[in-house]
Amino acid sequence: MTTFDDREQAFEIKFARDEEMAFRVTARRNRLLGGWAAQQMKLTPEETDSYSKAVVQAEFEEAGDEDVVRKLLGDLIAAGVETDEQTVRRALDEHTVEARRQLMEAQ
Repeated sequence: MTTFDDREQAFEIKFARDEEMAFRVTARRNRLLGGWAAQQMKLTPEETDSYSKAVVQAEFEEAGDEDVVRKLLGDLIAAGVETDEQTVRRALDEHTVEARRQLMEAQ
């Protein structure tokens, strides 16, 4: 193998690792968001766990965060919680930071 091949392989490994970490951060963030929303809706611990899993699943509906924002906003409003899209997006940003912090601490 040449040096170029070694570098190419290293970049591929780094890319795969970065993609895996991004996926894990998003999944953790969505679980945390589900817990946050469940608390706002005053759900029981069992309902909170189930709801958090549903928020994680919502991520797979379409690319990006819009499906998660739409689910959270719709569910919160349906539950009678006074909120708006800006509040949900702020919670999304805050929980992204928290999810990344938790995963980095776990390593």
